[in-house]
Amino acid sequence: MNTTNQDTFTSTFEFKTSWETCFEDDDFVKVFSSDILENYIINKRWYGGKASTLKYIEVVDQFKITSKKNTYYGVLLEVNFKEAFYQHYFMPLAFMAKEELDTSTVIAPVVMGKQTGYLVDALHQEDFRKLLFDNIVKSKETPGLKLVFHKGSSIEKEEYQSSRFMGLEQSNTSIIYNDSFVLKIFRRIYVSTNPDYEISRFLTERMHFENTPRYTGSINLALAEGNITLGLMQELVSNQGDAWKFMLEQIDGVFDNLKRKKIKIDKLPDIAMFKRLRINEIPPEIIDWVGLSLFLRIQTLALRTAEMHIALGSDIHETAFTPTTYNGDYTVWLKNRMLYQFQNRLNIIENSLHKLDGLALELAHQFMENKKLVRKHFVDFDWTKMKSERIRIHGDYHLGQVLVNGDDFYILDFEGEPESTIRDRKVKQPPLKDVAGMFRSFHYAIYATIFNNKEKYPFEQEELFKAGEILYKYFVGVFLETYIEKAQSGNLNIGYNHEIDFLLKYCLLEKAVYELGYELNSRPRWAVIPLRGIQSIMNY
Repeated sequence: MNTTNQDTFTSTFEFKTSWETCFEDDDFVKVFSSDILENYIINKRWYGGKASTLKYIEVVDQFKITSKKNTYYGVLLEVNFKEAFYQHYFMPLAFMAKEELDTSTVIAPVVMGKQTGYLVDALHQEDFRKLLFDNIVKSKETPGLKLVFHKGSSIEKEEYQSSRFMGLEQSNTSIIYNDSFVLKIFRRIYVSTNPDYEISRFLTERMHFENTPRYTGSINLALAEGNITLGLMQELVSNQGDAWKFMLEQIDGVFDNLKRKKIKIDKLPDIAMFKRLRINEIPPEIIDWVGLSLFLRIQTLALRTAEMHIALGSDIHETAFTPTTYNGDYTVWLKNRMLYQFQNRLNIIENSLHKLDGLALELAHQFMENKKLVRKHFVDFDWTKMKSERIRIHGDYHLGQVLVNGDDFYILDFEGEPESTIRDRKVKQPPLKDVAGMFRSFHYAIYATIFNNKEKYPFEQEELFKAGEILYKYFVGVFLETYIEKAQSGNLNIGYNHEIDFLLKYCLLEKAVYELGYELNSRPRWAVIPLRGIQSIMNY
């Protein structure tokens, strides 16, 4: 977290106002939001406007919160861009006198009234972190407050002992308290409750779902135009890393076995996509190659995924979580979204052909030749044929959102798809969309292993791809068998086989087209992965 900002400003900003009254002072607000913040914000990991041109920053709201020693501000910022859109951010602010400064992450050197010191992100002050924790664990229902702290029902009397940052700062900032809790401070905010807070609290307090970190508290702002979630606190789950890292290690072992066990790739028994498989139906040659334990782990992951969906879709009282059927409105929303995204990806691919070669280029040309077929598949969504139900889903479900805990898995991070609006993230969708997200993640893990270890396996890349596609279909088959059986026994209406296959194909295609844009923009060589995914889904 040691990102020094002191070098950015050569001179100190001087203000007549004292720190206690600074946000009532127009001069301070003006200089703070332009000269100071514009310089600071663009370098932060959580700033989401790096691809756009900053026009101006405005302080739209602020609140004061005090500890025994210090006054802090919570500042809500509106960042406006030349491209005619804006984003909102939350920034906790502290003023530290020179002799008190205990962090190198400084926003700017300032003189406030007669006091010389620094503006600092308040999260870097232990006093402020303690203040947040104390307010959560000691919170009581007090109607009418602007700043609302809430204590989860699963947290006992807890005294503050310690706090530290968790890992590198991402789009949010996470703080570990007492080595037992994680408080995630949302940097990018929305005038609407954050889905991560909403779903976490619901799963813990209403559904008692065990395989997600327990909800233990939150910080919200109650404004006239809606609630803004500033923080979500959950229990810290002991883990051995995420399932993405786990899967890469496992698949590396699987590819190693090809050489070690002298396996002939051409002789491996193939299966149809979406063929459901019980463990005892997997051919012995595949078990010999892959090992039984990995399939057992995939079964467990499928079970937890189904249990999550049963919990998210079994409440008949809370409107936000009541299952619903398909209708014309949803279909219009879905098709507009799909066709907009598809057109956007077509434009990107046309502009990126010069960056591609070999298999990626060949697959890109195939995709362009078949674009009408892919587009037709998106348009062919007929809601009148859908007998299943839509529910609130995870929305951005992949191996990186799952923690490995011994032989079990914990699901986290319910914020939803980063590219989507907050409203779109709350739309009820087919639970199979999450399943498709996980399948795309399996596909990625297989190809990432091949790409990252080219020198390690003594096979042609094409042969490895062939083995990878077979492995992928077995992963999918084992996952589906467990998932569907559990979902249906838990009264989750996911439709009959024909509908399940249609929705899976639809959602897989949506996900692969979404990924295509990302890969072409950031690492064109990897465009092979979504392009191969689209090809195998569409069978062209």
